[in-house]
Amino acid sequence: MEELSWVSIIARMFIQLGPVWISLIVLFTLSITYKRRLGLYGKLFDSTIGMIGFGLVMFWVFTGVYGGPLDMLVTHDPLSQVSGMKNKSPGTPMRSPDEGEYAYFLLGGDNLARDVFSRLIKGAWVVVQIAPIATLFAFMVGITLGLPAGYYGGRLDTILSFLANLILAFPVILLFYLLVTPEIVLTGIPNYMALFLFVFPLIFMCILLNSRYYTQPKVRTPLLIGVLGGLGWLYLSLVSTDGSVVATPTYAIPGLPKFLDLFDIDPGILVVFVSVVFVNSPTVFRIVRGLAMDIKTRDYVAAAQTRGEGPWYIMLWEILPNARGPLIVDFCLRIGYTTILLGTLGFFGLGLESESPDWGSTINAGRRLLALYPHAAIAPALALLTLVLGLNLLADGLREESLRD
Repeated sequence: MEELSWVSIIARMFIQLGPVWISLIVLFTLSITYKRRLGLYGKLFDSTIGMIGFGLVMFWVFTGVYGGPLDMLVTHDPLSQVSGMKNKSPGTPMRSPDEGEYAYFLLGGDNLARDVFSRLIKGAWVVVQIAPIATLFAFMVGITLGLPAGYYGGRLDTILSFLANLILAFPVILLFYLLVTPEIVLTGIPNYMALFLFVFPLIFMCILLNSRYYTQPKVRTPLLIGVLGGLGWLYLSLVSTDGSVVATPTYAIPGLPKFLDLFDIDPGILVVFVSVVFVNSPTVFRIVRGLAMDIKTRDYVAAAQTRGEGPWYIMLWEILPNARGPLIVDFCLRIGYTTILLGTLGFFGLGLESESPDWGSTINAGRRLLALYPHAAIAPALALLTLVLGLNLLADGLREESLRD
């Protein structure tokens, strides 16, 4: 078989990504059709920049989902080494493919004879798993602590602001390096941090529902039991691995029994996840604190206080909804920032395993032979660039529409 031309490579990749294109077409068609009923999300489709950004982001989201758990897009095992395919150029045919096996390495092979295209697709799933969820957890921490700091002020604000500034004053890369080094991991510190940071969504939902239905105990009590029971189970599953929440060479703290544990997170991913949440939370805290200090002086907040509403009701149901515009924009930008951080960690070989297909690790492996075989590093670098660009454009579009709202 002859080597494929670039036109053939692009055409084959387009066909291979067929489920992604179909999903994008369906999503955009439905969203544009019903955009007037979809609030701020629907208004996003009035912004050309926002639509382009949203399209780029959702392309990688669908690619990650279809290529990760559904395993529909990859052409080869991203971890398997194929004889004779080391550093081969894009479109190189395999020497003797098995029956039913894809006959080409569409984006070539890396320095360990692994398929670059398949690793690119699997790497998208790593990013889709970690970046948005870690950013969401960081927002839960920042909102839960930032609202009372800005609303009450005084000593509480002073203490929380000091702690946030203390974390922000520490060099980010050095902080990441300390958290993901094996010596620190063996002490169990990342697991203790997970226990602390991952409980904030639970606290947030508890306060949110209690403040909303405080005067309706017949509704509040069963709702809290159901929601917090489910979230508590997810929380324990998240922090428990192999039946323990903290396991060091000298002791172990029991966690959720294995038969109740819904899933186990890879230790490398857990450390990276905790690190990202820890680093992002102080910045979110400062943004929420500043918004709360500004909005608490508005007339509708004074009206709620006159009605006798409690402080947490005012914070969560009066201040927070009116701060949603800046927070949504920052959420999108912060996902991009988190994506770059993940790439940086992978590039330095920290946190995730060395054979991980995440884009940072792939770029790091390919850069060593960049002058001779650039394809192995350029493909994940372009993927990282387009995803972050899409998130920035999406944030710009949301900013435009939120200002008009």
